[in-house]
This record gives sequence, structure tokens and C-alpha cells, in this order.
Amino acid sequence: MTQTMTTRLTGDMIEAAINALPLQGRVMLHLLLLQYLDATQEEIDFMAADRPDPRFVSGAKPLVPVVAKETIQGLIDRVAQYRSQTRRKREQVWLQIDCLRKQIAYGEALCAQAERLLRERFGLDDVAFTLMQAQARAALPKPAIRELERQWEQNEVEEEDYRRKRLGIEYQAELRKLDRERKRLETALRDYSIAGHAPLQDHEIGHIWGIPAGTLAARKAKFLHQYLQGLPAELQPPGQPPVDLWKETFKILAERPVERSAAAYDSLDKTETSLMEKLNALASKTMPEDLESRAWLAVSQSLFALQRLSALQTEREMDQETLEQVLLHRTAPAPKEQPAESAEPAPEDSPATIQSDDWREHILRSMRGEDRR
Repeated sequence: MTQTMTTRLTGDMIEAAINALPLQGRVMLHLLLLQYLDATQEEIDFMAADRPDPRFVSGAKPLVPVVAKETIQGLIDRVAQYRSQTRRKREQVWLQIDCLRKQIAYGEALCAQAERLLRERFGLDDVAFTLMQAQARAALPKPAIRELERQWEQNEVEEEDYRRKRLGIEYQAELRKLDRERKRLETALRDYSIAGHAPLQDHEIGHIWGIPAGTLAARKAKFLHQYLQGLPAELQPPGQPPVDLWKETFKILAERPVERSAAAYDSLDKTETSLMEKLNALASKTMPEDLESRAWLAVSQSLFALQRLSALQTEREMDQETLEQVLLHRTAPAPKEQPAESAEPAPEDSPATIQSDDWREHILRSMRGEDRR
């Protein structure tokens, strides 16, 4: 039974074994591992010349084999296309992991500050915290907030009591967000492992190389075997279960840094401005819970959005004082409207009173005809 185990395989060993293959074999291995390794110009020229010539297939064999520039450029473009697709897919999942880890760290810091405030300022004990944490998943924040705001408006609750209850609601919300983010992180880590261990598929290699599927399958089996045989023999210790060196190859190459790309805006959320507003709400954890899951689903599929979200997360302040102010701002009650003060009567000798009296006298004289001459 084949068993994957830790080996002393290195990136240099992998590249040495590939470089020892004939040119046709190097082409095959570099295409299989295109997520990590590049095809050289020599290999592209070989593929262009190796493709079946349609003139030969139709019975008119060319006297002088000439590869058109368009054929070579087409190969270059297809190699670049698949290289970009596979590497961007790995970058996208890696960014999901990066963003989720930053969100979890921020959420944990907010929870820690909320706990400190609830203990030190509002006097909650361990029993109250245990109950609050146990009820967090099933808690319904919107009705609780509406009732609390009603009590505040009706003067049924003091400000400190309002803040205590509102902070408890916010604390439970952050616990729920953390639970969701940790589950998302587990999924992203699995996806990253799958993406990092996936060779280029046969139909993708066939699209690049342009050779028949049967020919491709035969060459793949032949040169994959030669590659594995070309790895140092000490990687398979005698008397030990055989090591899957093909899986180990991907495991070693996946340790290389993720190649970063410059992603362009992809029309997510209609406009870039509205997208940035949504990303700011995600990064600051102020987006309503009922919208947050859908927003993350959309953002996680966009390389541009993930890059911007990661940058916003990096810029966040994480010191204790800032986090405390964030929580106090979120949990502050709305200011109550002050009753309108009655306007003070103008003094009798004020300019407004004098002007009003003069105007009344003028009207009376006009009515009596005193202004006529």
C-alpha cells in the first residue's frame, strides 16, 4: 500500500530530475507542473514543431518544415493563459486564508477587549460570561437591540445599564462571527491544499501542445515514470513503505512563496466605490450579520477584492485603546432630543422692537391719509 511520508526531497532534486529528461520529457513535466515551473522558449519551439502538420495529414507533406510565427505565438499565449489561471487560483485561495486569519485575529482582539470592559467596568463574573457564551449562537440581536433602544427612548434604562447590555449583544455577535470565520478558514485551507497539489489536466496540456490524446497519455506515463526513477534512490529507504514521490513533489513545490499578481477591478458590486465601502465594512466588522455571509462569498471569488481587503486589514489599528474606543462607540446610546427652548421676548428698546413700532406707525398714517401732501 502506497503511503505518503516525510522525505528529504528538495526543490533542487525535483528540477535536477526534470532537467535530466530528454526535451520531450522536460516539456511534459513542465506542463504538468506549470503552476510552479515555467516552460522555456526551447520547449515552446519544440512543441510548435512537434504539432501535427495539417498539410501532412491531408497528404501534402511539406518539403521544408517551417513553423509559422503565429503558431509559436499561439503556444506562448496558451502557456501564459494556463500559467496565469493556475497560479491566480492558488493566489486567490491563499488570499482567502490571509484575510480570514486577519479577521479572526481582529475578532479575537475585540472579544478580549469586550470581556475586559464587561468585567472591569460592568462587573460581570465568570458565571455570567459562561451563560453569555453558551447563548451566543442562538441569540437574536435585532429584537434585543430594538427593545433596548425602546427602553432608552422611554427612559426605562440608565446609560450605564444600556451600555452593559449593548456591549453584551456586541460580544455575542463577535463570537458568532469568529465561529463562522474559523469554519471558512478550515474550508480555505482544504481548498489551498487541493489547488496546490493539482497538476495541469490532460485536456489542458492537449490544448497547449496540440497533440492527440492517445499520444499525450503515452508520453505522460513514460516521462512521469522516468522522472520518478531519476530522483535519488535514498528517497525510497529499503524495508520502508513506498513513498508517493509525485505527491511529495507537489508538497515541496507548494512551499514556495505564492506569486502575487496585479489584479484589475472586475466589476464586482457595480462600482469600485461601492465595493470599497463594502470592503471597509467587512474589514471593520461593522457589516450587519445577515449581509456579511453573502458579501464574503462574493469577495472570496474576486482576486481584486481580496487584495484590497487584505490591504485594508493591514492598516487597522490593533492597540488596546483603539479597540476599546471602537467598542464604546458601537455600544453608545443615541443622543436624546432636547426639548425646544421657548424664544425669549425681545427687549422693548431692541432694534427689532423699534423697527416694528415704526412700521406700525407708518401703516396707520397711510390709512388716515397723513402721508399725503
